[in-house]
Amino acid sequence: MTEKQNKDEFDAAREHMLKYDLKGRGVTNTRVLAAMAEIPRQNFVPESHRSQAYKDGPLPIGLDQTISQPYIVGLMTQELHISKECIVLEVGTGSGYQTAVLSRLAKKVYTIERLDELSKTAQTTLKELGYDNIEFYIGDGSEGWPESKLPEQGCFDRIMVTAAVPTIPMPLIDQLADCGLMVVPVGLSGVQELILCEKRGERILEKNICDVRFVKLFGKYGFEPNDRRNQ
Repeated sequence: MTEKQNKDEFDAAREHMLKYDLKGRGVTNTRVLAAMAEIPRQNFVPESHRSQAYKDGPLPIGLDQTISQPYIVGLMTQELHISKECIVLEVGTGSGYQTAVLSRLAKKVYTIERLDELSKTAQTTLKELGYDNIEFYIGDGSEGWPESKLPEQGCFDRIMVTAAVPTIPMPLIDQLADCGLMVVPVGLSGVQELILCEKRGERILEKNICDVRFVKLFGKYGFEPNDRRNQ
């Protein structure tokens, strides 16, 4: 197959994703749709699964991790209502695809990944594609961004957690700005509840969005590596 044929196939698959998997299921935010129309999702998928890059389902990216299905990426991003002035924290860099979407919407993205190999691969892909408003950190995302490296304002306008937690980590709540929003999958079983949190002073307002299935977030305020409650 020629390079042009490959491009045409990916372009057609992306259009199908936008029309049916996103717009057709309620993802209507024009900025989110524009970002996902622009980003070459196939670049974030292993060669063995590249032909499935735009199918509406999760795909393996190695090390027992996955790239989330396009609908969930669009839904979670839409729920955060990200403006061009937002400083965003992403917990779970993974393949870097969600990072790319956030970077096209926000002023700056800070992203944490505990697996060194995944983070480095994502950094290479994002750099090659020209995404330059991203800061990377390899470590325990359940503890939030390192205090010594926080942005000037000392907190984040938006936080997205892309792996399941048993309860919402307190360090992430502490690093969320007043009136800020956080979207996070919470639950102990194989199915979690996707929750949107809004911080209002000392109060956290929660809204249940839908059921989801995510890999675990391991860490001090996440799951322990030998915790099998989600298996």
